Amino acid sequence: MIAKLKGRLDSTGLDHAIIDVGGVGYLVGASSRTLAALGSIGEAVTIHTEMLVAADSIRLVGFARAEERDWYRLLTHVQGVGSRVALAILSALEPLELHRAVAMGDKAMIARANGVGPKLAQRIVNELKDKIGATPAGGPIDAGGVAMLPTGSFAADALSALQNLGFKPHEASTAVASAEAEMGDDASLDALVRLALRKAAK
Repeated sequence: MIAKLKGRLDSTGLDHAIIDVGGVGYLVGASSRTLAALGSIGEAVTIHTEMLVAADSIRLVGFARAEERDWYRLLTHVQGVGSRVALAILSALEPLELHRAVAMGDKAMIARANGVGPKLAQRIVNELKDKIGATPAGGPIDAGGVAMLPTGSFAADALSALQNLGFKPHEASTAVASAEAEMGDDASLDALVRLALRKAAK
């Protein structure tokens, strides 16, 4: 399993990037939002990945942030949402916007993505609403009453650490966001993970 690539951005296309890691070029499918976040050709990049294994192929899909990868996994478990549609949704909506849309049942916002009609948008809302935890206890809440996703510099690494320990995406997200709110932006990764673990275990 390839979970992350760290190397140099070799080139980009409409829906992919090539990451040079020690002289080996990895072709990574990506949303337009992730491609825009990678920076300029030749620059050092780190990209979170999901490896798709089929009978006749192995593909990598990449994400600038771990929470995008988590949403990709959630979306592709919905009937009718394949990799291409999931990336189209992540191109159209930030993770926080997607979280808000699902939590509030806003199928029109999800239907803004290419290839997503009203019926599929409704199915996404129906299947994911309970999984993401619309207003989990202990999580910071925005003005609309929706749980906030963590956004600090160590948030993606902290989220990944908790999920590697077996916590579900929404549990890890809520715990990290709550820990960030309590500790502030200057917290170290180690301290953030320790506090998030205590909150997630409650």
